[in-house]
Amino acid sequence: MDRYQKEAIQKDLQKKMVLLAGPRQAGKTTLAKRIATEFKSSIYLTYDNTEDRKILLNEGWLPSTELLIFDELHKMPEWKNYLKGIYDTKLPHQKILVTGSARLEIFNKVGDSLAGRFFLHRLMPLSPAECEKLNKSYSIERFLERGGFPEPFLTQELVDASRWRLQYIDSLLRTDVLDFDDIQNLNAIRLVFELLRERVGSPISYTSIANDVAISPNTVKKYIQILEALYIVFRVTPHSKNIARSLLKEPKIYFFDVGLVKGDNGARFENLVAICLLKHVYYKIDYEAKQYSLNYLQTKEKHEVDFALVCENEIEKLIEVKNGHQTVSSGLHYFHEKYDLPAVQVVKELKRERIEKGIEVIRGETFLRNLAL
Repeated sequence: MDRYQKEAIQKDLQKKMVLLAGPRQAGKTTLAKRIATEFKSSIYLTYDNTEDRKILLNEGWLPSTELLIFDELHKMPEWKNYLKGIYDTKLPHQKILVTGSARLEIFNKVGDSLAGRFFLHRLMPLSPAECEKLNKSYSIERFLERGGFPEPFLTQELVDASRWRLQYIDSLLRTDVLDFDDIQNLNAIRLVFELLRERVGSPISYTSIANDVAISPNTVKKYIQILEALYIVFRVTPHSKNIARSLLKEPKIYFFDVGLVKGDNGARFENLVAICLLKHVYYKIDYEAKQYSLNYLQTKEKHEVDFALVCENEIEKLIEVKNGHQTVSSGLHYFHEKYDLPAVQVVKELKRERIEKGIEVIRGETFLRNLAL
């Protein structure tokens, strides 16, 4: 199946190099190869393959090649300098598409910069909004059961989705993590990973996890940063106009794969909303060049709202997520009334959509399918 970014990527390839980043098995290679069919000649090379690696190092493709697709290139030493050299000396008709299952924009912040030479596109798992665009049938229950990664989402048998996930977890922790960093204690990072699965939606204490795993809080923080860099988890930090202060506060952790969440239906639904909101934020950044972020709110008095969509450091909308609770949450009402902020309560199981105390109470499916992509 095509993905909604295909046309935008094709357009950007005519202007600059394109970096296509996102979680492992989100569909980057499939999308790249579909784009390749639009060119007369193309070549796909992955740094994970020995023969492909030789071609990469020797720049051994034909001059007539129109599209160069490089996969997992960030694993190459000095990959940014290599890519900069390829881009600066390529023939005028050649286009470059780079894919990877790590945050290529994070790698780029260190050392020689590729600034001005690329457009970043981030391919996330499927969502209700994307299914709407693609005229693909879906249900919220299917997303909660299988997650949004194409293979488990599209497969007919639920057991096949579960088998995929077991292999996926093993691949993430045994291959991706070890390729990314020299981890001396793989068991410890696996324990951190498992604890995070049980604490989705709650502010994370590095000290608490450190005590449970018998490692230092700094090591816990390092492990979470690795999981984040590999598109396994993402952080939602408290909103603050002082960015430095915001980063010092406890984040909430969510998974790119909803199926990894160990919790009740409420936790899984909150994670689904989180990834759909993050996908919306990436759309606003990557395609509309707007400074968006996804945060949450919490006061010292414990007034809390699950999510805040923030544009140019100003809150655009408050979002509270409930599995089946009908009454508007006290935290959402507090922030809406005190600061006159637009607010919506998103409820998975809702009999009737309505406006209550100036707050929109809306079904989960309605909210998610209408997020801009």
